[in-house]
Amino acid sequence: MKTKLKTPKGVTEAATLPLNTILDGDCIERMNALPAGSIDLIFADPPYNLQLKGDLHRPDNSKVDAVDDAWDQFDSFKVYDKFTKAWLAAARRLLKPNGAIWVIGSYHNVFRMGAELQNQGYWILNDVVWRKSNPMPNFRGKRLTNAHETLIWASKQEASKYTFNYEALKALNEGVQMRSDWVLPICTGHERLKNEDGDKAHPTQKPQSLLHRVLVATTNPGDVVLDPFFGTGTTGAVAKMLGRDFIGIEREEAYRKVAEKRIKNTRKFDKEALEVSTSKRAEPRVAFGVLVERGMLRPGEELWSMNGRHKAKVRADGTVIGADIKGSIHQVGAACEGAPSCNGWTYWQFKRDGQKVPIDLLRQQIRSEMAKHN
Repeated sequence: MKTKLKTPKGVTEAATLPLNTILDGDCIERMNALPAGSIDLIFADPPYNLQLKGDLHRPDNSKVDAVDDAWDQFDSFKVYDKFTKAWLAAARRLLKPNGAIWVIGSYHNVFRMGAELQNQGYWILNDVVWRKSNPMPNFRGKRLTNAHETLIWASKQEASKYTFNYEALKALNEGVQMRSDWVLPICTGHERLKNEDGDKAHPTQKPQSLLHRVLVATTNPGDVVLDPFFGTGTTGAVAKMLGRDFIGIEREEAYRKVAEKRIKNTRKFDKEALEVSTSKRAEPRVAFGVLVERGMLRPGEELWSMNGRHKAKVRADGTVIGADIKGSIHQVGAACEGAPSCNGWTYWQFKRDGQKVPIDLLRQQIRSEMAKHN
């Protein structure tokens, strides 16, 4: 992989930010051409440097569609570390004094990124384990199944007054403090984008649910989010839905085309639905049936599970009915997963304008209205 690692001479300071735009070219050069101290949050999903040594096959001898693209190939750890140092330095220059960064990786690269973050003066706030509810199995049977990836959340410096919407995350988690292990499915089914040939548009497309949680937790409406490894645009799509501005950088034309189409077809949620919980007092309880009474969801409307494997139908009394069970959104969700309990608010989605939307956004909209009248 040939990547320019040196900071270009005469770094330019753009007069205005190219908001809600996908920039092409080398991410380091592009970042160095943006104004210093202009970005609220960076979400970075850099090359993993997987070091694959040949093709990977399933037990039936079919080939696994693994990450073997040129952009993920580096000649050595030394080259990869040099690349990591350069892009993290460019990223830190862009962050506002109270800005923050999220990086995500596997065991191949996340420890190297974590060390470099600390070397450059970032202040690590949390590491988050994204536990995949539907991971790819280990076909060779020689190692544990890789069922998680690690995210690192860091502020620009120790003294940064970073954004953290604690109460919003607590509300997403049914009133319980959000932990640092997140159980979310990988990107599959309807959410997996395909190219013109019907193949995966990107081998490591991140699920919308992951970016939803990150942006609700650590940004506010109107904030500017930068993704220097934009891929097929999950960060941009979620940012648009949540009323954040984004800047994407992606050098692969095929990915840019998919991302542009995806974001063009993404609808921004209304202003009231974008408001999140900030008060430390207990949130008012909202029954699922209120959504039906208000006409926000209609009897007979279908809900889909976040992992895309199950669906249920809304009933007039605020219960739902699945394949062979009826009850609350929590009871039916638990039955679908064979689990002792389930947070139905974060488990179920509904469809609007071709997009699947978490039902919890409707609950937040009602809570916002209730707060205005208190």
